[in-house]
Amino acid sequence: MDNEYIEKLLPEVREVRDDGLRRAVIKAWQLAMEKGKWQSIDDVPFTLLTEAKTTLVEHTRAVTRMAVAIADSRQDLDRDILVAGGLVHDVGKLLEYCRSGDGIVKSEYGKRVRHPVSGFGVALEAGLPLEVAHIVAAHSKEGEGVARSPEAIVIHHCDFIDFDIAKSQ
Repeated sequence: MDNEYIEKLLPEVREVRDDGLRRAVIKAWQLAMEKGKWQSIDDVPFTLLTEAKTTLVEHTRAVTRMAVAIADSRQDLDRDILVAGGLVHDVGKLLEYCRSGDGIVKSEYGKRVRHPVSGFGVALEAGLPLEVAHIVAAHSKEGEGVARSPEAIVIHHCDFIDFDIAKSQ
């Protein structure tokens, strides 16, 4: 998948000021699509745990925008790391899920490895710094056993805000 496809789906990637970091965010999505054998990801749900119709792309963008609002209201966060982390926090879902007929289900891989773990590997393989990979690994329950960075705390809470609102509807 080319860069334009990812940039069109996730225009917030332009919020990443560092060129190398921005390219690595795009590469992470490309790698995950390749590994998960996805031709397009426009209709991938962000969760299989609720009936929410929100897509993975919509969720990723919402989490990233919430994180940007927090970063813009504080002076003690690394904005580029935070935005990059928001953009890739769920990239591992492209390995956790797969197409089956007309639907999307948990993949055989996903039955054994949750997206924070697979996404951590994808992030590192794409050349993202450990600070961003840490956000991916720590954004969900897997992060309960580690000291989260301030940026990981923000993404963790933004992720659950979006999930809990979707679950309530």
